[in-house]
Formats: sequence, structure tokens, C-alpha cells
Amino acid sequence: MKRTDPQQNGGEAFVNRDGTVAEAPRLKKIQFADQKQEFNKRPTKIGRRSLSRSISQSSTDSYGSAASYTDSSDDETSPRDKQQKNSKGNGDFCIKNIKQADFGRREIEIAEQEMPALMALRKRAQGEKPLAGAKVVGCTHITAQTAVLMETLTALGAQCRWAACNIYSTQNEVAAALAEGGFSVFAWKGESEDDFWWCIDRCVNLEGWQPNMILDDGGDLTHWIYKKYPNMFKKIKGIVEESVTGVHRLYQLSKAGKLCVPAMNVNDSVTKQKFDNLYCCRESILDGLKRTTDVMFGGKQVVVCGYGEVGKGCCAALKAMGSIVYVTEIDPICALQACMDGFRLVKLNEVIRQVDIVITCTGNKNVVVREYLDRMKNGCIVCNMGHSNTEIDVASLRTPELTWERVRSQVDHVIWPDGKRIVLLAEGRLLNLSCSTVPTFVLSITATTQALALIELYNAPEGRYKQDVYLLPKKMGKRPRSMSTHTHAPSSLLCPRSRAHTHTLPNPYSLMPQPVAT
Repeated sequence: MKRTDPQQNGGEAFVNRDGTVAEAPRLKKIQFADQKQEFNKRPTKIGRRSLSRSISQSSTDSYGSAASYTDSSDDETSPRDKQQKNSKGNGDFCIKNIKQADFGRREIEIAEQEMPALMALRKRAQGEKPLAGAKVVGCTHITAQTAVLMETLTALGAQCRWAACNIYSTQNEVAAALAEGGFSVFAWKGESEDDFWWCIDRCVNLEGWQPNMILDDGGDLTHWIYKKYPNMFKKIKGIVEESVTGVHRLYQLSKAGKLCVPAMNVNDSVTKQKFDNLYCCRESILDGLKRTTDVMFGGKQVVVCGYGEVGKGCCAALKAMGSIVYVTEIDPICALQACMDGFRLVKLNEVIRQVDIVITCTGNKNVVVREYLDRMKNGCIVCNMGHSNTEIDVASLRTPELTWERVRSQVDHVIWPDGKRIVLLAEGRLLNLSCSTVPTFVLSITATTQALALIELYNAPEGRYKQDVYLLPKKMGKRPRSMSTHTHAPSSLLCPRSRAHTHTLPNPYSLMPQPVAT
């Protein structure tokens, strides 16, 4: 039996059978952190925020996702305003937080395990240093996979300086690991447009350092050098371009007679088209949509704009999940392929009112214009799987009558006056690299192709390549011919997947690329 003792301020006491009163044993309470105090510690000043940070701050304190899905630092100071140095005292970089270097190094080590082709190239050719003397300036997505490429180029003798080609795709922890390793990296997740061009300029404009090779993804680096530092092209031996957007820009320069150096079109090589564009997007499209919207795909009506290799991968993944997939396509061959694969070919204005998800992957401009955005149903998800952020006319949505509401990192509600809203992902930028991760193994093939293209252009004798755009050869599975005429050529690039096979990686020194008609 127990009773409450008023003298003990509400404490409990037990009455024994003999009538005596005994105080109940006191129980220790589990001590929790003062949640109110912890909440009050969170920053309240908005300050100079990066564009990628969530207004709600709902999950900004965790490394829970590779690819820095949310920013792990509460520091509101812009990286441009910081004085950072690595453990060796080097400060020639600008990143979010150098303290994340150890975490980024582990990400890079994981990526190395899934990039056998690139690691084989590093192992077999680092003794011969085919890029000795090369000064490579790069502008790509700064991810763990790119870090493996950069470290491979360095192992082959190159010096590298790097900026990001997308304001949302940089993995901050990987950038920190590269900076700690001595690389000059200028990038962080959530850059503003001004930050983006500032980083490219810092990457290129260094007194006493002149790049002689360009590795670009999207053409922004090439455009910036052409616009601000055209004299640099006098010493640049070549450009390696990965994306369809950048390749189009190179063709435009070539057609206008303004292309100053030879350029390699990696995007249209078989290794990029048939592997990276197809399989990478087939796996990453679902990941990006799930992480941002938690959407269920079964039964959803989806329209995919474009049925190139990226579109094929997206359609295959969505169809396998039970979605009803429509395709828009202007190329007759790709359109026929979509029909043969079982997809209904439509015009966008025919289905825009009823679809639940709109995905662009054409490489063109203004595929989804304001007219279509106005006609979309409430809750429609709009995203882009192409490199450029111009496929969706996002600029037309930045008008006074529309309200933007940040839901979470890379997810915005755009609300019309009548209350209708659409869900816009990554502000129309590349979905998979902005909002999730991509399969490392597939990127190994692309990264190896980029490295081989750099080696070929850097070591090619004068006169072999004119000021034109070249395709890499399609004879990728054949045994290479003699490389004795090239003293810097890698000696043996056997396929790392199986010793039983005699197929080799492409030999850029023996298979002459042909110029592409513009």
C-alpha cells in the first residue's frame, strides 16, 4: 500500500503492515539534453545563405547521404569570406569546410573499388607518366568519382585545378579531401550564380600558371576562357568535352571558325552513350525522385521528353516500377524506337494536364515552357535529367504572381494564385547529381575515356588534329596496334574485369579519331 506524503511535496511513501511509514526508494530519472536549450542554439540569423540550404533546417546536421544531399554545416559564412588552409599550410582552394576531409577520403576510397578501369589505367601507366607536363584545368561535377579521375591524372604526371560545372552537385566532403590532398579546388554545394563564375575564374586565373589542357562538362569553362582570357588558347593543346550541351557549343564555335584548338567529343563516344547515358540514368532517376519527393511510381503517369540514351534509361526504370510512361520525341528514329519498346508517343500538349511527373532529357532549350507549366495539374513533379538548366523555363516562374516555397533541400513548391502548385526539383538543374548519387561503376568507363582523350590530345604530334571537333574511335574492343612510335604511351591497358578475356581498353595512340561534320 502506498500514500502521498504532503510533507514530501508530493513524494510517495509506503505504509508497512505494522503501521509504520517508510519512504519509497527514489528512482533516478534519465537525463535528456535540454531540447529547448539545444533548439535555441540553432542559428537564427539568415545571413548570406547558400541557395541549397533548406529553409526548415530539417536535416542539416547529418552526413546521412552521400553526395552531400543536405549541408552538414551550420556555418552561414560564405566560403569566399573564409581563410582556409589544409594541414600542410596550403590555401589555394575555396571549399565549404576543410574539416570534412577525412569523411571525403573514405568516400573516394569506396569509389575506387567500383572504378576498375580507371584504377587499371593508373596502375599500368603511372610509371610512364604520359601526362608529364600537362596542366589540366577542369570544370565537372565534383564527386567521389571525379576525385578518382583527378588523382589518376595526377598519378600520370598532370597538374590539376578544378571547379564545379553545377552549383548543386558538389560533394563538400570530397572537395575537402581533394583540398587536403593538395588539389586546387574551387567549389561547394549551393553556390550562387556569381559564386559559380567566381570559382571558374579563380581556377583559371592564377599568376605563373598557364593551363595547356581543358576538361569540360557543359562548356562553361571553355566559354569563360574564350570570353575573358582568349590568349590562353595559344598554349592550350586541346579540349575534352563530356556533355551534349558542351559539344553543341563546340560545334557552334567550329562552324563560326572560332574554335582555336582541337576538341574531343566524349559525349558521343560509344562508351559514354551506351553506358553512362543509358545505365547511369536508368538507375539514378528513381533514386533522385525518391530522395526528393518520396513518390510512389506504381500507377503514376509520367511523360519523358526525349528518347535518346538518357530518355531510354529513364523510361525503362519507370516502366519497370509500374508507371504509365509517355514519350515525346522529334527524331523519327528515336520515336520509332520508343514505339518498338512499348511506349506511347505523344505531343506534350496532349498529356500535360493529366501527367503526374514531367522529366526532360533532350539537351534542348525551353522544352517545357510557361504555357505547359500553367496547364499542369496540382502536385505535378517537374524535373530535368539533361545537363543544362534551360530545358525547363524556370525563369518564367520567377514572377510576382507566383509564390516559391522551399520544402526541403532541392525541392520547391511553385504556387499559383488559385492555390495550384507544382513540385520543382533542383530548380530545373540536373536531377540525379544535384539530388542523389550515380552508379560509380558506369562512371568508371566515362572517366577512363576522358583520361585517354586527354592523353591522346596532349601527346599527339603537331598537325595530327586541326581546329575541329573529333570523335573517339568506335573500335573499343579490339586489341591495339603497336604504340612504339609514342614514347609516352601506356604500355598495357588490359581489361581489369577478367584476366580470361583478351579485350583491351581503347588505345588512343593507334586509332585515329576522325573529325565530325558540323
